[in-house]
Amino acid sequence: MPSTTVQLLLTGNELMTGDIVDSNSAMMAQILKEQGLEISRKVTVADALSLLVSEIDYMATNSDILIINGGLGPTVDDLTSEALARATQVPLAEHPEALAHITQWAEQRGAELNAPNLKQALLPSGCQIIANSCGSAVGFSVNYKGCDIYCTPGVPRELKVMFNEQIVPKIRQKLPDNLICDVTRLQVFGYGESSLQKLIDEQLPDWPESIDLGFRAGMPLLEVKLTTNTKQGLAIKPLWQNKLSALLKEHIIAEVIDKPKSLAENLLTKLQHHKLKITTAESCTGGLIASKLTEISGSSNSFEAGYVTYSNAMKTEMLGVCPKLLAEVGAVSEAVVIEMAKGALSKSGADLAIAVSGVAGPNGGSDEKPVGMVWLAWGSHNDIKTQCLRLPYARRQFQQYVTAIGLDLLRRYQQGLSSTPNYVVERAFQQQSS
Repeated sequence: MPSTTVQLLLTGNELMTGDIVDSNSAMMAQILKEQGLEISRKVTVADALSLLVSEIDYMATNSDILIINGGLGPTVDDLTSEALARATQVPLAEHPEALAHITQWAEQRGAELNAPNLKQALLPSGCQIIANSCGSAVGFSVNYKGCDIYCTPGVPRELKVMFNEQIVPKIRQKLPDNLICDVTRLQVFGYGESSLQKLIDEQLPDWPESIDLGFRAGMPLLEVKLTTNTKQGLAIKPLWQNKLSALLKEHIIAEVIDKPKSLAENLLTKLQHHKLKITTAESCTGGLIASKLTEISGSSNSFEAGYVTYSNAMKTEMLGVCPKLLAEVGAVSEAVVIEMAKGALSKSGADLAIAVSGVAGPNGGSDEKPVGMVWLAWGSHNDIKTQCLRLPYARRQFQQYVTAIGLDLLRRYQQGLSSTPNYVVERAFQQQSS
């Protein structure tokens, strides 16, 4: 591992009382790890000047890089500037660049500068400004006892932009030229962390120690990271990435090149490339599939209409589902989702459709159609596929998972993928003929 020592100091009474949950340190740790660095020590303290001064002095003595997060705001409990000035034994002074930033920030919002705002321009004398493109408080840095100290805002959105755009490039300039940090990130859908780890343990038991395999769980996508910090790992990494890809096959949605894309964004990219249009017919998801699609800018190129038909009457009126069919087999049935998909295709003129109808719960289930049961139909005018699943989750999670599965099934259909997804293997409902 690299010898550069990185420590993190978090400040804020809200962090100590639990009013705010710390997500900033996790975000910074992940970004630093991709640079070949790990945080060796993390300390959280309340908004107390003496504690901050003491920790800054101690941590600067024992690290190469110290990142201080929080305490840059305009209120009396924002103490980072004063604490750093005391620790480094320099006066606070009005920084022209910080003053210009806060002045422009106020003018853009039609606000008048007041004393609390101006406090954000009082910084340790001689510090270097770190630009904040999202908020009122600039960041700043100093070198003390040979340690590079970076002071950052506590607002997660501001921190992420500043960290990626300003601080990481500064850190990289001082890292050894021979430091290796090669990271590949794969988006996977259909496996949870434990089931994927079990699969890898069984099928790739000799996974090399020189390639770190990591998982970051998310809903609905799981991110798998392959990281190496050695020349040996770099040499063999393509071979083992190929082995992993062969194992996971079509469960890999994409390799993350710049920033992660959602299932909807990946699907829309492929649809737009092939000039295809999609429509949705939703019951139990209440329009969530359409919502995920329309979150993406430019989605109107491939998505023009979706139908939320929650009641049987609306399934008939909007999509042409036969009332007799609904009476005979019920809304949660293969025949009905097929008619929903066909009706949506006919009404919208789209090329592809996804239709869903299920029992979201917590009420409304029966022995024949229990809570968590869902029928899905997807495909084109002359080729409709169907699948029944049992997803025993809370209502909101059920809706999210059905939405994700629907988008994935369309992705697989559009790409001509014929393998059975793991979620079908694990969650196929066995009483489909009843």
